[in-house]
Amino acid sequence: MSSWRKLSVSGLSLLCRRSRLPPNLHLGSHLSRLHKCYFPPHFVSCSGHHRLFPESRVFGRFSCSSESGNGRCWNCGTAAALAEPFLSCRACGSVQPVDQSVDYFQIFGLEKGYDIPDGNLEGKYKDWQKKLHPDLVHSKSEKEKTFAADQSARVNDAYRTLNKSLSRALYLMRLEGVHVDEEKTVMDPDLLAEMMDIREAVEEASDSHALKQLQTQIERKFEAWANSFREAFKRKNFDDAINSIQRMRYYDRAIEEIIKKL
Repeated sequence: MSSWRKLSVSGLSLLCRRSRLPPNLHLGSHLSRLHKCYFPPHFVSCSGHHRLFPESRVFGRFSCSSESGNGRCWNCGTAAALAEPFLSCRACGSVQPVDQSVDYFQIFGLEKGYDIPDGNLEGKYKDWQKKLHPDLVHSKSEKEKTFAADQSARVNDAYRTLNKSLSRALYLMRLEGVHVDEEKTVMDPDLLAEMMDIREAVEEASDSHALKQLQTQIERKFEAWANSFREAFKRKNFDDAINSIQRMRYYDRAIEEIIKKL
């Protein structure tokens, strides 16, 4: 039996005992519904394990170039400005190879933390995309075109990661060296029962108004756990931070299901 199915069986067994359901209850259909609610089908790794975010889309998809990390432009030799990420040279304008020592917050000139000021991320993302646009490097060497493609893709990864509350929380934990098991099912009977209720409510919603009302309710719960993560992360209480992330994951998935139906 797969690991997720074992966890789901255990979780559903808790629900059965809590609800005093008969022990011979057929679990197949319930497990299928739990599985769909907890694990998005499009987030499955090559090994068959379920992950909230594909690794290549969120955290570092490029290996460091041998020419990056020395602090000088490969083309003109100008030293990098210490206060800015070295994606392109300020002296000659050449696009630089990807430097993995530059984290996603540094790319956008942001302080590392859960809160991002409104507009800061979007504006800086557009600025980088303009500088790295293929039209601006079409006449450059193949070497620099490759650097530009790699940098542009990494900026996209960084933007997608930091733009969403849940992926931003996961990335912050990763920067702290803390592993968050994205495959773990939260063994909380109340939460599992709530997820099943939400799933039924989404399926039974008769119009977009009912769905939007439900979405608003779930978003409030998501924000409450996001606030819990924020406070736990500030205190470096990583156990509580992981607990908050795991619950954010469930509510985030429920919101996605509602949006699909709207």
